Amino acid sequence: MGTKFSAAVITLFLSSLLLQQAFSESNDGIVRIGLKKFKLDENNRIPVQITTQILDSQNADGIVKLTNFMDMQYYGEISIGTPPQKFTVQFDTGSSNLWIPSSRRCYLSRWCFYVPRSRTYKKNKYDARRSRTYKKNGTSAEIHYDSGSIAGRFSQDNILVGGLTIKNQDFIEATRVSRSIFKFAKFDGILGLGFRELTDYGVVPIWYNMMNQGLIRNPVFSFWLNRNAKEVEGGELVFGEIDPKHHKGSHTYVPVTHKPYWQFDMSNVSINGQSIGVCRSGCSAIADSGTSLLAGPTTAITMLNHEIGVKGVVSHECKSIVKEYGQTILKMLLEEAKKICSLNGLCPVNGTKRIEKNSNRITSHVFSIGMCDTCEMIVVWMESRLVKKQTKNDILNYVNKLCDSLPRPYQASTVNCSQISSMPIVSFLIGGRKFSLSSKECIWKMGEGAAEECKSGFISLDDNFNLPPYKPFWILGDIFMVRYHTVFDFGRSRIGFADAAG
Repeated sequence: MGTKFSAAVITLFLSSLLLQQAFSESNDGIVRIGLKKFKLDENNRIPVQITTQILDSQNADGIVKLTNFMDMQYYGEISIGTPPQKFTVQFDTGSSNLWIPSSRRCYLSRWCFYVPRSRTYKKNKYDARRSRTYKKNGTSAEIHYDSGSIAGRFSQDNILVGGLTIKNQDFIEATRVSRSIFKFAKFDGILGLGFRELTDYGVVPIWYNMMNQGLIRNPVFSFWLNRNAKEVEGGELVFGEIDPKHHKGSHTYVPVTHKPYWQFDMSNVSINGQSIGVCRSGCSAIADSGTSLLAGPTTAITMLNHEIGVKGVVSHECKSIVKEYGQTILKMLLEEAKKICSLNGLCPVNGTKRIEKNSNRITSHVFSIGMCDTCEMIVVWMESRLVKKQTKNDILNYVNKLCDSLPRPYQASTVNCSQISSMPIVSFLIGGRKFSLSSKECIWKMGEGAAEECKSGFISLDDNFNLPPYKPFWILGDIFMVRYHTVFDFGRSRIGFADAAG
């Protein structure tokens, strides 16, 4: 749930699976945090714990066993203070702050921490008065996400994560949380694992203090998220080493290109081995454990969803452009004309609006952002068909179909569950290696039997286009990280992916 990226995604998909984890430190120098799962209550979309069994001390992994429904959201347990107060947090590589609900009184009712009226659903709250190691900070704090905000004050205390005690760690006691952010969340708070540049108020993130206090062997951590929905074990977050039992084969590493996020370059996106043409000038991506699904530009997500049979929103604006200007755009593409949408007056030229009176161009349209974005999508769609040497009519028909199925922003689209086996393979070219997701791995299933519902694992997030380096941007969330074991190598400023162990 990155401060800039994944809050909206998290909010929408917290009603999917949530996981609980327990932790232990083994004698091999590796710190393991076991990730476990919760089942979704289909009646009210609130994640509920089905069964909880506390393992005895003889279990080396120290994992809390939970009933498994599906792999969508993952979280684990930490402790704060002396004696320890336990909390569940989401370990989020898309943010860097740690915040926990506070027991301090909240005075503004519309901002108070929201707790549904259910005995099985409550938040643990930090009580500074109960901790002997608490130290007052008092600095006011407020963090804004796409879907709301949290506010409170910084405090300092000892924090236990994976058997490691981080001393004098600053964190936020949240006294105000927007109702929209964690209305359906099972976990208590967020523990960010992003870079220090992403933190607010100059606070040293907990991950940095693990390294500064000499608590881990190597400056690296990795996620293994279990993709076998029949098993109760949800995965592990490992600090300080890479556990070989969590992956098959070697990792492909790519450098971090732009902080403060774990951001890297991606060369191509393809469907059944055929490029969809959205990364001609390169793409950027982040690996984000705080995002449930896989997000990308609407241009690409529309193409992917079309191939897996999604029926999205009909865009009359899109269809009108294709009907009125489709032939002209296609002709210009065939003639290898540049800046097609600007030349036709659909996009600004040098930051100004433009109306053309040339008979070969649009004669009466005034530029608008919506028309410009739509036109640029249409150009990409047409280019993807031209490389396949399709006829003019086939290309126009294809684009018209895409206009009928644009995704709703921030929402997962419904697909036909019976067609999963015939859906295509989607691949991402990272570091010269193709990372593929099968149709089953791209779909999110809910319910069983007659109540079964399937959702596309792809959602559109065009508001990320304004981030450096200003090229098509992707968020590879849990759906991708379940398939590929992910290493966050802070020491070498790189990210690695390998096939996850089954």
